[in-house]
Amino acid sequence: MSEGLRERKKRQTKQRISDIATGLFLERGFVTVTIAEIAEAADVSVNTVYNYFPAKEDLFLDRGEAVVDRLSGYVRGRRAGESAAAAVLRELRTDVEGVSPGVGLFPGWADFMKVITEAHTLRSRLWAIQQEALTHLTKTLAEETGAADDDPMPGLIAGQLSWLHSTLMAWIGDEMSKCREPAEVSREALVLLDEMEDLLSEKVLNYAVRAAG
Repeated sequence: MSEGLRERKKRQTKQRISDIATGLFLERGFVTVTIAEIAEAADVSVNTVYNYFPAKEDLFLDRGEAVVDRLSGYVRGRRAGESAAAAVLRELRTDVEGVSPGVGLFPGWADFMKVITEAHTLRSRLWAIQQEALTHLTKTLAEETGAADDDPMPGLIAGQLSWLHSTLMAWIGDEMSKCREPAEVSREALVLLDEMEDLLSEKVLNYAVRAAG
């Protein structure tokens, strides 16, 4: 179903407020910028800002839902004969090879992370998003494999795949904070992914293989 005019305007307003807030946070830091200043810059009321973003942290980490579902989406989209780990590795390699901003491979990533590291509430929110993603991935793996409620394997595999993703993101973040070229970091990140894959056991690499047909 196509997006209606009302929904499109609401989405565009939400994105504009978020973009303006992010620009202010990058310029002055998260703690010092107020909701009132964001509302004034976006030419909306304070109540309008809160209608779209219940908490100040939501203005900066406004793509939390997409992050929560990222690994689960990779698993659900795995190909016939492909395991959960193989699908995650394939998707991450595609993003890294494509020098995708989605994995932090863009010049402004260091500034973005600086805002987070300087604000305790943002660090806490980011941690909460990561934990929610882990829980969601565990549930997805259980559903995809038909695992029993007391089966520990979905949680164990989810932990391994989350480690893979978080380690890659942290390494890219560290390297991009050194003001390196994204393409250069991309090449080294592919080597890192190969090394991490070598550390995964056969049980992890062969879990939740999608049946052919």
